[in-house]
Amino acid sequence: MALRRGARFALRGVGLGRKALSEKAALQALKASNWHLEGAFDVFYSQTQVKPYADTRRVEELYNRYKDPYVDMILVDGITLLCNDLQVDPQDIVMLVLSWHMKAATMCEFSKEEFIGGLQALGIDSLEKLRDRIQLMRSELKDEQKFREIYGFAFGWAKEKGQKSLALDTAIGMWQLLFEAKHWPLVDHWCQFLQARHNKAISRDTWSQLLEFARMVDPMLSNYDAEGAWPYLIDEFVEYLNENGIIKKGHLNDWS
Repeated sequence: MALRRGARFALRGVGLGRKALSEKAALQALKASNWHLEGAFDVFYSQTQVKPYADTRRVEELYNRYKDPYVDMILVDGITLLCNDLQVDPQDIVMLVLSWHMKAATMCEFSKEEFIGGLQALGIDSLEKLRDRIQLMRSELKDEQKFREIYGFAFGWAKEKGQKSLALDTAIGMWQLLFEAKHWPLVDHWCQFLQARHNKAISRDTWSQLLEFARMVDPMLSNYDAEGAWPYLIDEFVEYLNENGIIKKGHLNDWS
Protein backbone atom coordinates (compact mmCIF):
# COMPACT_ATOMS: atom_id res chain seq x y z
CA MET A 1 0.00 0.00 0.00
CA ALA A 2 2.81 2.40 0.90
CA LEU A 3 4.58 1.54 -2.35
CA ARG A 4 1.47 2.28 -4.36
CA ARG A 5 0.94 5.56 -2.53
CA GLY A 6 4.53 6.54 -3.22
CA ALA A 7 4.19 5.69 -6.89
CA ARG A 8 1.04 7.80 -7.08
CA PHE A 9 2.80 10.81 -5.57
CA ALA A 10 5.80 10.33 -7.87
CA LEU A 11 3.59 10.28 -10.94
CA ARG A 12 1.55 13.26 -9.77
CA GLY A 13 4.75 15.28 -9.52
CA VAL A 14 5.32 15.02 -13.27
CA GLY A 15 4.93 18.46 -14.76
CA LEU A 16 7.62 19.56 -17.18
CA GLY A 17 6.01 22.96 -17.40
CA ARG A 18 2.48 21.56 -17.29
CA LYS A 19 0.04 21.38 -14.42
CA ALA A 20 0.91 18.48 -12.13
CA LEU A 21 -0.99 15.27 -12.76
CA SER A 22 -4.20 14.92 -10.74
CA GLU A 23 -4.74 12.12 -8.22
CA LYS A 24 -7.39 10.57 -10.49
CA ALA A 25 -5.20 10.69 -13.61
CA ALA A 26 -2.23 9.27 -11.70
CA LEU A 27 -4.35 6.42 -10.38
CA GLN A 28 -5.70 5.62 -13.87
CA ALA A 29 -2.19 5.56 -15.36
CA LEU A 30 -0.89 3.30 -12.60
CA LYS A 31 -3.82 0.88 -12.92
CA ALA A 32 -3.32 0.72 -16.69
CA SER A 33 0.30 -0.31 -16.14
CA ASN A 34 -0.36 -2.83 -13.33
CA TRP A 35 1.19 -0.44 -10.81
CA HIS A 36 4.54 -0.27 -12.60
CA LEU A 37 5.78 3.29 -12.26
CA GLU A 38 7.84 3.24 -15.46
CA GLY A 39 4.90 1.92 -17.45
CA ALA A 40 2.63 4.53 -15.88
CA PHE A 41 4.94 7.27 -17.13
CA ASP A 42 4.59 5.79 -20.62
CA VAL A 43 0.80 5.86 -20.31
CA PHE A 44 0.90 9.46 -19.09
CA TYR A 45 3.14 10.72 -21.86
CA SER A 46 1.27 8.82 -24.57
CA GLN A 47 -2.04 10.37 -23.50
CA THR A 48 -1.14 13.88 -22.41
CA GLN A 49 1.95 15.01 -24.27
CA VAL A 50 2.38 16.00 -27.89
CA LYS A 51 3.07 12.89 -29.93
CA PRO A 52 6.66 12.64 -31.19
CA TYR A 53 7.29 13.49 -34.82
CA ALA A 54 7.11 10.62 -37.30
CA ASP A 55 9.26 10.83 -40.41
CA THR A 56 6.87 10.43 -43.35
CA ARG A 57 9.53 8.90 -45.58
CA ARG A 58 10.33 6.21 -43.00
CA VAL A 59 6.63 5.47 -42.46
CA GLU A 60 6.18 5.01 -46.22
CA GLU A 61 9.16 2.67 -46.27
CA LEU A 62 7.43 0.58 -43.62
CA TYR A 63 4.25 0.57 -45.67
CA ASN A 64 6.13 -0.54 -48.78
CA ARG A 65 7.63 -3.43 -46.83
CA TYR A 66 4.19 -4.86 -46.10
CA LYS A 67 1.99 -3.79 -49.01
CA ASP A 68 0.70 -6.27 -51.54
CA PRO A 69 2.74 -6.45 -54.79
CA TYR A 70 -0.40 -6.21 -56.93
CA VAL A 71 -2.72 -3.95 -54.91
CA ASP A 72 -1.86 -0.71 -53.13
CA MET A 73 -2.92 -2.09 -49.74
CA ILE A 74 -1.58 -4.27 -46.97
CA LEU A 75 -3.44 -7.58 -47.13
CA VAL A 76 -3.23 -10.92 -45.28
CA ASP A 77 0.31 -11.78 -46.33
CA GLY A 78 1.58 -8.34 -45.38
CA ILE A 79 -0.16 -8.42 -42.01
CA THR A 80 1.30 -11.87 -41.36
CA LEU A 81 4.77 -10.49 -42.09
CA LEU A 82 4.08 -7.51 -39.85
CA CYS A 83 3.04 -9.84 -37.02
CA ASN A 84 6.20 -11.88 -37.50
CA ASP A 85 8.29 -8.69 -37.32
CA LEU A 86 6.44 -7.61 -34.17
CA GLN A 87 6.73 -11.11 -32.69
CA VAL A 88 3.00 -11.34 -32.01
CA ASP A 89 0.43 -13.90 -33.11
CA PRO A 90 -1.94 -12.65 -35.84
CA GLN A 91 -4.81 -13.65 -33.52
CA ASP A 92 -3.41 -11.54 -30.67
CA ILE A 93 -5.89 -8.93 -29.48
CA VAL A 94 -3.19 -6.28 -29.75
CA MET A 95 -3.67 -6.41 -33.54
CA LEU A 96 -7.26 -5.31 -32.97
CA VAL A 97 -6.01 -2.41 -30.85
CA LEU A 98 -3.52 -1.47 -33.56
CA SER A 99 -6.30 -1.60 -36.18
CA TRP A 100 -8.41 0.65 -33.94
CA HIS A 101 -5.59 3.19 -33.80
CA MET A 102 -5.34 3.04 -37.59
CA LYS A 103 -9.12 3.36 -37.99
CA ALA A 104 -9.00 0.34 -40.28
CA ALA A 105 -12.28 -0.33 -42.09
CA THR A 106 -11.82 -4.07 -42.55
CA MET A 107 -10.14 -6.95 -40.74
CA CYS A 108 -6.89 -8.19 -42.32
CA GLU A 109 -6.53 -5.07 -44.44
CA PHE A 110 -4.79 -1.72 -44.11
CA SER A 111 -5.17 0.90 -46.79
CA LYS A 112 -2.19 3.15 -47.40
CA GLU A 113 -4.02 6.04 -45.75
CA GLU A 114 -4.96 3.94 -42.71
CA PHE A 115 -1.47 2.54 -42.16
CA ILE A 116 0.52 5.71 -42.73
CA GLY A 117 -2.00 7.99 -41.03
CA GLY A 118 -2.29 5.67 -38.04
CA LEU A 119 1.45 5.42 -37.46
CA GLN A 120 1.92 9.16 -37.89
CA ALA A 121 -0.82 9.81 -35.33
CA LEU A 122 1.02 7.48 -32.94
CA GLY A 123 4.36 9.16 -33.66
CA ILE A 124 5.83 5.88 -34.94
CA ASP A 125 8.17 5.69 -37.93
CA SER A 126 10.11 2.48 -37.33
CA LEU A 127 9.46 -1.15 -36.57
CA GLU A 128 11.37 -0.78 -33.30
CA LYS A 129 9.09 2.03 -32.12
CA LEU A 130 6.02 0.04 -33.07
CA ARG A 131 7.33 -3.02 -31.25
CA ASP A 132 8.05 -0.90 -28.18
CA ARG A 133 4.47 0.39 -28.22
CA ILE A 134 2.86 -3.07 -28.12
CA GLN A 135 2.73 -3.37 -24.34
CA LEU A 136 1.20 0.07 -24.02
CA MET A 137 -1.48 -0.92 -26.52
CA ARG A 138 -2.30 -3.95 -24.39
CA SER A 139 -2.70 -1.70 -21.37
CA GLU A 140 -5.28 0.39 -23.23
CA LEU A 141 -7.72 -2.51 -22.91
CA LYS A 142 -7.74 -1.89 -19.15
CA ASP A 143 -9.02 1.64 -19.65
CA GLU A 144 -12.83 1.40 -19.46
CA GLN A 145 -13.53 4.10 -22.04
CA LYS A 146 -10.95 2.83 -24.51
CA PHE A 147 -12.20 -0.74 -24.13
CA ARG A 148 -15.71 0.47 -24.92
CA GLU A 149 -14.43 2.25 -28.04
CA ILE A 150 -12.39 -0.76 -29.17
CA TYR A 151 -15.37 -3.06 -28.56
CA GLY A 152 -17.65 -0.84 -30.65
CA PHE A 153 -15.03 -0.55 -33.38
CA ALA A 154 -14.63 -4.33 -33.57
CA PHE A 155 -18.15 -4.89 -34.93
CA GLY A 156 -17.65 -2.86 -38.11
CA TRP A 157 -14.07 -4.01 -38.49
CA ALA A 158 -14.92 -7.72 -38.33
CA LYS A 159 -18.09 -7.86 -40.42
CA GLU A 160 -18.08 -8.65 -44.11
CA LYS A 161 -18.09 -5.70 -46.50
CA GLY A 162 -21.60 -4.66 -47.43
CA GLN A 163 -23.22 -6.60 -44.57
CA LYS A 164 -25.14 -4.97 -41.73
CA SER A 165 -24.79 -7.92 -39.35
CA LEU A 166 -21.82 -9.87 -38.09
CA ALA A 167 -21.52 -13.56 -38.97
CA LEU A 168 -22.13 -15.70 -35.90
CA ASP A 169 -18.81 -17.56 -36.01
CA THR A 170 -16.94 -14.28 -36.38
CA ALA A 171 -18.91 -12.68 -33.55
CA ILE A 172 -18.17 -15.62 -31.25
CA GLY A 173 -14.46 -15.40 -32.02
CA MET A 174 -14.43 -11.66 -31.34
CA TRP A 175 -16.37 -12.02 -28.09
CA GLN A 176 -14.00 -14.68 -26.82
CA LEU A 177 -11.05 -12.47 -27.69
CA LEU A 178 -12.46 -9.28 -26.17
CA PHE A 179 -14.04 -10.73 -23.05
CA GLU A 180 -10.90 -12.71 -22.24
CA ALA A 181 -9.39 -9.29 -21.51
CA LYS A 182 -12.29 -8.51 -19.15
CA HIS A 183 -12.67 -11.99 -17.64
CA TRP A 184 -16.44 -12.07 -18.09
CA PRO A 185 -17.29 -15.51 -16.66
CA LEU A 186 -20.39 -16.04 -18.81
CA VAL A 187 -18.79 -15.56 -22.21
CA ASP A 188 -18.43 -19.28 -22.99
CA HIS A 189 -22.03 -19.94 -21.91
CA TRP A 190 -23.19 -17.06 -24.13
CA CYS A 191 -21.35 -18.49 -27.14
CA GLN A 192 -22.71 -21.99 -26.48
CA PHE A 193 -26.22 -20.58 -26.16
CA LEU A 194 -25.94 -18.79 -29.50
CA GLN A 195 -24.76 -21.93 -31.27
CA ALA A 196 -27.53 -24.02 -29.71
CA ARG A 197 -30.48 -21.63 -29.87
CA HIS A 198 -29.77 -18.79 -32.28
CA ASN A 199 -27.41 -19.78 -35.10
CA LYS A 200 -27.94 -16.47 -36.93
CA ALA A 201 -25.89 -13.37 -37.67
CA ILE A 202 -25.52 -10.82 -34.88
CA SER A 203 -26.99 -7.32 -35.13
CA ARG A 204 -25.13 -4.21 -34.01
CA ASP A 205 -27.74 -3.66 -31.29
CA THR A 206 -27.15 -7.12 -29.80
CA TRP A 207 -23.41 -6.57 -30.02
CA SER A 208 -23.63 -3.26 -28.15
CA GLN A 209 -26.14 -4.41 -25.56
CA LEU A 210 -24.13 -7.47 -24.59
CA LEU A 211 -21.32 -5.24 -23.37
CA GLU A 212 -23.79 -3.34 -21.19
CA PHE A 213 -25.22 -6.62 -19.90
CA ALA A 214 -21.74 -7.91 -19.03
CA ARG A 215 -20.88 -4.65 -17.26
CA MET A 216 -24.13 -4.09 -15.39
CA VAL A 217 -25.57 -7.51 -14.54
CA ASP A 218 -23.99 -9.65 -11.87
CA PRO A 219 -22.86 -13.05 -13.24
CA MET A 220 -25.19 -14.71 -10.74
CA LEU A 221 -28.03 -12.58 -12.22
CA SER A 222 -28.90 -11.21 -8.79
CA ASN A 223 -29.62 -7.74 -10.22
CA TYR A 224 -31.10 -8.82 -13.56
CA ASP A 225 -34.37 -7.03 -14.33
CA ALA A 226 -36.68 -9.16 -16.45
CA GLU A 227 -38.65 -6.00 -17.28
CA GLY A 228 -35.56 -4.18 -18.51
CA ALA A 229 -35.07 -3.11 -22.11
CA TRP A 230 -32.64 -5.86 -23.04
CA PRO A 231 -32.76 -7.35 -26.57
CA TYR A 232 -34.85 -10.51 -26.73
CA LEU A 233 -31.73 -12.57 -27.35
CA ILE A 234 -30.26 -11.56 -23.99
CA ASP A 235 -33.56 -12.32 -22.24
CA GLU A 236 -33.50 -15.77 -23.86
CA PHE A 237 -29.92 -16.21 -22.69
CA VAL A 238 -30.98 -15.58 -19.08
CA GLU A 239 -33.74 -18.14 -19.48
CA TYR A 240 -31.18 -20.58 -20.90
CA LEU A 241 -28.92 -20.05 -17.87
CA ASN A 242 -31.80 -20.66 -15.47
CA GLU A 243 -33.19 -23.65 -17.34
CA ASN A 244 -29.83 -25.38 -17.37
CA GLY A 245 -28.90 -24.45 -13.81
CA ILE A 246 -25.70 -22.87 -15.04
CA ILE A 247 -25.64 -20.05 -12.53
CA LYS A 248 -25.81 -22.60 -9.73
CA LYS A 249 -22.77 -24.53 -10.86
CA GLY A 250 -20.16 -23.07 -8.54
CA HIS A 251 -18.88 -19.57 -7.98
CA LEU A 252 -18.68 -17.07 -10.83
CA ASN A 253 -16.21 -14.22 -10.65
CA ASP A 254 -17.40 -10.63 -10.89
CA TRP A 255 -16.64 -8.41 -13.87
CA SER A 256 -13.18 -6.98 -13.38
